[in-house]
Amino acid sequence: MKVEFAPLNVPLRRRLQTAATLQWVFSFLALAQCCLAAFVLLALSDWWTVALLYAGWLWLDWDTPTCGGRRSQWVRSWSIWDYFRDYFPLTLIKSVDLEPKKNYIFGFHPHGVLVAGAFGNFCTEATGFSRLFPGLRSHLLMLPFWFRVPVFRDYIMCGGLVSSCKASLSHLISRPAGGNIAVIAVGGAPEALDARPGALTLQVRNRKGFIKLALKHGAQLVPVFSFGENELFDQMENPTGSPLRKLQNRLQSIMGVAMPLFHARGVFQYSFGLMPYRKPIHTVVGKPISVVQTLSPSCEDIDCLHELYMQNLTELFEQHKHNYGLDEQQHLTFI
Repeated sequence: MKVEFAPLNVPLRRRLQTAATLQWVFSFLALAQCCLAAFVLLALSDWWTVALLYAGWLWLDWDTPTCGGRRSQWVRSWSIWDYFRDYFPLTLIKSVDLEPKKNYIFGFHPHGVLVAGAFGNFCTEATGFSRLFPGLRSHLLMLPFWFRVPVFRDYIMCGGLVSSCKASLSHLISRPAGGNIAVIAVGGAPEALDARPGALTLQVRNRKGFIKLALKHGAQLVPVFSFGENELFDQMENPTGSPLRKLQNRLQSIMGVAMPLFHARGVFQYSFGLMPYRKPIHTVVGKPISVVQTLSPSCEDIDCLHELYMQNLTELFEQHKHNYGLDEQQHLTFI
């Protein structure tokens, strides 16, 4: 394979964009492991009292990720996120104004490999979330496992990340004063295994838990489609039924996280590596679906709202696909 190296005269602005994105990739893939290793080493060193004090804090703070987290506007506004935004670039598009006195569930599609669009738009202020949706607070739901890792949990909560467990989602969307947005990558880990350029298959048909909770708490449903999300990485071929896919599914069932074998470009060359391609991402927030609170929703209630949600998601995609490089023959497939 011929390696295409980056030119030496790359502008400083683009180098800073690459550095910002590199730290984001590192945070996703290795920061948790580094934090855990550092905590263990601290506990085994002469500074074990510091580890003990933090362990006490961790015990007292254990439920915070399921009770709205601990956002930091300062961290969300770091200038490094502006460089991260410009790397792709990343854009957030609003369809209509949202009432700040209501709670919302944003169904984010597609999951992609590392949900770059969801992170950049809803865990930072780089694309102007607070300006576009005044009075609303966004929270991206993440697997509970990551909130058990010392220090790492505190860092990710600063961006507005919270646990994806049922109790956490219920806490957010039951706020009496409204103003909360729970962002859910509906396809989850299984969808990440199919994230590759051109993929338009979404795992939605059997995802009804968020629909039930929306009905139970009267939260408004909002479909969100991130055009370009699947264009950031290539993956090794892993069709359904292949040995690799069976192994990935097995690991996912054990660990709870997806293990996509992805690749794209490097830092100093464009031929291979774990850095995402510089592909534009346009995240379009659709119109809210009005939900009437039903404390004990029936299966029929859930199925009806779920069908309406898929219909609205399809309409959102069809309405905007021509603006972002897709042609008339490309359509969403739900599984």
